[in-house]
Amino acid sequence: MHFRKTLALAAAAAALSLAPAAHAQTLTIGLGTEPTSIDPHYHNLGPNNQIAQHFFSRLIEQDHKQNLSPGLATSWKALNDTTWEFKLRKGVKFHDGSAFDADDVVVSFHRGGNHPNAKSSFGLYTKGKTVKKIDSHTIQISTEKPYPLMPVDVSNIHIVSDKNQGKWEGDYNNGSAAHGTGPYKLGKWVKGEVLEMVRYDGYHGPKPHWAKIVIKPIKSAPSRLAALLAGDVDFIDQVPTVDIARLKKNPNIELSQGVSNRVIYLHMDQLRDNPQYIKAPDGKNPMKDVRVRKAISKAINRAAIVERVMEGIAIPAGQLLPEGFFGRSSNLKVEAYDPEGAKKLLAEAGYPNGFSATLHGPNNRYINDAKIVEAIAQMLTRIGIKTTPDTMPKSVYFKRGKNKGPKKPPEWNFVLVGWGSGTGEPSSPLRSLLGTYDKTKGWGSSNRGLHSDPEMDKILDQALSTVDDTKRAALLAKATEIGIGRNQGIVPLHYQVNTWAGKKGLTYKARTDERTVGYDVTPK
Repeated sequence: MHFRKTLALAAAAAALSLAPAAHAQTLTIGLGTEPTSIDPHYHNLGPNNQIAQHFFSRLIEQDHKQNLSPGLATSWKALNDTTWEFKLRKGVKFHDGSAFDADDVVVSFHRGGNHPNAKSSFGLYTKGKTVKKIDSHTIQISTEKPYPLMPVDVSNIHIVSDKNQGKWEGDYNNGSAAHGTGPYKLGKWVKGEVLEMVRYDGYHGPKPHWAKIVIKPIKSAPSRLAALLAGDVDFIDQVPTVDIARLKKNPNIELSQGVSNRVIYLHMDQLRDNPQYIKAPDGKNPMKDVRVRKAISKAINRAAIVERVMEGIAIPAGQLLPEGFFGRSSNLKVEAYDPEGAKKLLAEAGYPNGFSATLHGPNNRYINDAKIVEAIAQMLTRIGIKTTPDTMPKSVYFKRGKNKGPKKPPEWNFVLVGWGSGTGEPSSPLRSLLGTYDKTKGWGSSNRGLHSDPEMDKILDQALSTVDDTKRAALLAKATEIGIGRNQGIVPLHYQVNTWAGKKGLTYKARTDERTVGYDVTPK
């Protein structure tokens, strides 16, 4: 089998060297995950956000390392402890020819946090903020308390035209309302088949190289790679880990690789007394006991998952962000594999013979996600937690696993998910994954385990109102130590290392936010 696969790849590589070059002004990209909507406020999801930034600009943009730079705002500053002022770029036009001004910003921020059909709200970035128009090209955003993350939050909201009030995802998906100020206009979108972008010549920033970008959704990793090798696409994301070593030796392929800010982790139901997918001898929910949650963490051999499942292309995780990011804890280490220690904790919690559970996860969202679920199920079964893996397409998984708080908790009780920090520091995952669910504050929107700790919430609140970077970093680290180190509110597994591949002569700077940005793919 391995021999036949090697021959097939060699033949495909030969075909690539003979394939005619793509049209000089057209870039064709094979994406592993397509967006669920063109509406930039419908679903706060990586695949959606990466497409949205082609069409819709933000006041502040983020580069490949998540550094901030001027976008629709030319400058910003704190007027005092609770008010920020943004000067808006003049002379900018939407794709439909209408002029951009402060009214569009006010509408976009309100819409981002109050979309009636949102699958995952952008309220994480808009709640608690009052946006005020000062004049046509000046806005001020105020908060009740000092808020140092204002520029970062602002960089996560795409700007739409105020003329589209009352229009929602359907109007954006069919193109009638998909008019942003970004470098590309929507050509057409046939879900599951193709998404075409056409360069917007009125763009306020640098002119992109490509006149046209064609996105082809190719869910299967081997098929995506085969399409590149055959010359059907010019560039792909989510390169299969099993093929990376071989591709590095291929003279017709250029690879781009880098550590992302995405942590892959487990949520455990800490709310319900009688969870549907967990069966224990006493009829209770074992995962409400921190000793059980810690046993789960100890039972997972992260190094083995990285080596065998991820082909060495990942980094074991002990907290929310990898080395080099602001606000990490220096005290939290990667949990050592300790199956005997895990069994001891289960016995102390009253489950010496374990219990049964179903671990749900997607099979086409994260790198090798289904294989990871299966590996974890085997590891947990060995310590007595008889675990059944159940994976499904992301479109089904996230719809059924949506979190609407304690009154409407997710269907699943034990899940594998991933989170990439939109802020480049732990405040984003702390608020969303571990913060007590609070729709008004925009906290806990992805807290599928419904973890809650008032002490952690209080410290996180302090961090979010602390302007001094040194003090804020210490508070974020302390909150992380409580949420993960003390409570085991989630179980971190590993950080993804992402790999892109393109035809010889194309370059791409690996992004920590994992996005595939077409206009950043450039000829050498």
